[in-house]
Amino acid sequence: MLAHPDRKYRAFQAVALPDRRWPDAHLTAAPLWMSTDLRDGNQALIEPMNAEKKLRLFETLIAAGFKEIEVAFPSASQTDFDFVRRLIEDGHIPIDVTIEVLTQSRDELIERTFESLKGARRAIVHLYNAVAEPWRRIVFHASRDEVKAIAVRGAEKMKALADANPGTEWVFEYSPETFSAAEIDFALEVVDAVSEVWQPTSERKMIVNLPATVEMATPNTYADQIEWMHRNMARRDAIILSVHPHNDRGTGVAAAELALMAGAERVEGCLFGNGERTGNVDIVTLALNLYSQGVPPGLDFSDIDAVRHVAEECTGLPVHPRHPYVGDLVFTAFSGSHQDAIKKGMNAQKPDAVWEVPYLPIDPADLGRSYDAIIRVNSQSGKGGVSYLLQHEHGFDLPRRLQIEFSRAIQRVSDLTGSEVTGDDIFHLFASEYLEQTQPFGYRGHHATRGEHDVKIEAELTLSGEKKTLAGHGSGPLDAFVNALGYPIAVIDYHEHALGSGSAARAVCYIEMRVAGGATRYGVGVDKDIVSAALRALLSGLNRHCLTEGMPKAAVLATEAK
Repeated sequence: MLAHPDRKYRAFQAVALPDRRWPDAHLTAAPLWMSTDLRDGNQALIEPMNAEKKLRLFETLIAAGFKEIEVAFPSASQTDFDFVRRLIEDGHIPIDVTIEVLTQSRDELIERTFESLKGARRAIVHLYNAVAEPWRRIVFHASRDEVKAIAVRGAEKMKALADANPGTEWVFEYSPETFSAAEIDFALEVVDAVSEVWQPTSERKMIVNLPATVEMATPNTYADQIEWMHRNMARRDAIILSVHPHNDRGTGVAAAELALMAGAERVEGCLFGNGERTGNVDIVTLALNLYSQGVPPGLDFSDIDAVRHVAEECTGLPVHPRHPYVGDLVFTAFSGSHQDAIKKGMNAQKPDAVWEVPYLPIDPADLGRSYDAIIRVNSQSGKGGVSYLLQHEHGFDLPRRLQIEFSRAIQRVSDLTGSEVTGDDIFHLFASEYLEQTQPFGYRGHHATRGEHDVKIEAELTLSGEKKTLAGHGSGPLDAFVNALGYPIAVIDYHEHALGSGSAARAVCYIEMRVAGGATRYGVGVDKDIVSAALRALLSGLNRHCLTEGMPKAAVLATEAK
């Protein structure tokens, strides 16, 4: 890279618009959407789509709610021409959908374009020619007047062909290609000259599309360009102002949003931002940005994974796992602090309330995404992620201190392997750590009777494989069971909840305990009977103590019930 890039590259000149109004505007309605996936997106593919893939993607765009779809550049190839004919002749175009085709401003290409549209109910014919000074000087060797004349001749040719074919409802669109790099006064001059030919009305509008053919400046500069044109174009009330931002600087979405604030009413782009170089503006992101602000986007991405699947198969381009709203990992948290906040937010979120879950800008369920993948666990994760997965995949709602205790075991595994720990991995480790701790003490059954002042319990156990029957009294079944064991066990905390629902529901019990003055630890038990679950939990904790600290010395020798 150069030490003095200013000697090679020129900074973009700002538009003189000191009274700009767009910074105070708010987006309260969706624009008109025009998908160019089948034309601009298709031409940017290493292997362009065949007719079957184009038709499949066309039908997916319709299902998502697009009403305007640019389907081809019919004068560029026989393949594109035949695809337009197939759509028309085989009846693939719904009555509320308008196809659009693109043509350069050359007579023979315009004629071929109109030929491809024969029999269409309604069609947008999109005329363009480059107008910026470098293109005029380097590519075309043409003056301003010569470039404007090219646009005017194309507009006149289109009008004549439309008048000769009144069976189709024609909509005219003009793009001063390379608008983002052009002198703005000249862009206005050419646009006004084209609209002078077409004579649009408020009932029969034309489309003026102002493309950032190459994104050359910050989004606010593009917004200034759009607002300046919006305020100065002739016949403004008869024009639909459209934008077609590219993403060369990585800010295509921001440029489109600011352009809408500046007066644009229509956006051309592609699903997931496909297109030449760094791509066109990403319509999915734009639409869901609006949705996240409470604005109906006019497009339905309720099953965004299905839309993504079709787009990936048809284009051969994978969607990045961090792609906004759509990528595999965008509703996933690995960070422990993020996981904890998401878990708390999900638990606090009421079904009909305003969405307020930390770190999640929209509800994944609105896009048909599952909650299962929101939190994933690796070496960077914490207790929040672990407990979330256990709760939402297996139903265990761990008390906070148990979350902390168990997360240490997960951390050891993830540090050791260096890889992600799945929900199933977590459950198996949880079961091994707590539910399957049956040695040396194993639970076989119990019988409790309540007397006038206390509860008596008889419990059948195994101790190192040998059957034992113990008896004890206490204030409740659990206290009686502790007394029957005869070990110095202090129950510090107790939680229980149902695991599942209906007749197949079981109870899960979490007991925080201390044995013989040692470290506190949890035991967990599951059973159809809540008391049995509690006794299993106590033995789980006792066995975990024995595993690390050995068999506790009995304060009172347990005796067998007669």
